[in-house]
Amino acid sequence: MFNLAESKIAIIGLGLMGGSLALGLRGKCAVLYGIDPDPAVLELALSQHIVDYASSDSDTLLPQADIIVLSAPVPAILNLLEKLPSYIPNSCIVMDMGSTKKLIVESMARLPERFDPIGGHPICGKEKLSLANAERTLYYAAPFLLTPLERTSSRAISAAYQIIEALGAKSKIIDAADHDRILAAISHLPFLISSALALATPLDIASYIGPGFKSTSRLAGTSSSMMLGVLRSNRENVLNAIQVMQNQLSEIESALSSNDFSKLESLLNEAQRKYHEFIA
Repeated sequence: MFNLAESKIAIIGLGLMGGSLALGLRGKCAVLYGIDPDPAVLELALSQHIVDYASSDSDTLLPQADIIVLSAPVPAILNLLEKLPSYIPNSCIVMDMGSTKKLIVESMARLPERFDPIGGHPICGKEKLSLANAERTLYYAAPFLLTPLERTSSRAISAAYQIIEALGAKSKIIDAADHDRILAAISHLPFLISSALALATPLDIASYIGPGFKSTSRLAGTSSSMMLGVLRSNRENVLNAIQVMQNQLSEIESALSSNDFSKLESLLNEAQRKYHEFIA
């Protein structure tokens, strides 16, 4: 069976998520390898002892790893999955942390038999994505969703569970299609709503902005380069979520337009009730 303490883990992508993963696993596995194309990121990772070895060259470190974790934007993960067979001649576990799962799991299914793949997605993060913003406790108490394939072995599932436990996160297995439908509502739509709010607000009132606006628009600060890949890979689910949101806004608009404040109060009370249920 798998033993995390004896494992060599390679993390591809040392941004917020990959860096926080490395910090959370430091001292809990045998060796941590970090792979990133940015020399400044590699220098920071080594100088801060976030990983044991760091390189931009996948050929050098990946063949030494027992587990490879793909911590990159969704398009980059899909590209990496196509290239992994040329980098790694030996068998290993491959896990990802992408924000959508269906296309990634389908790509994992095409890997040669020597790979043991499992999809993953931690439900946590910040809008500031760099290694400089990585936190050892970022994953603590966060849901960490797993989407195993039919071919995923019990060893790979055990490895994922042990990593999640080491991070202090909470594991949950879910179907890839259900994952993407759910994340469209709880993650991808909120990003778009924050973006729409930022776009709709005139800059000349910036000096009046308070904590309510800041908290509601916070996700608009997320890198568009990361979110475009997410939205593209989950397009239909996101469009469905947008339609549901537009229907709710139309109800609120209709009640306000017709001076039906009884209806508006009912809608707002229902929203408040659901909010408290969500955070309970």
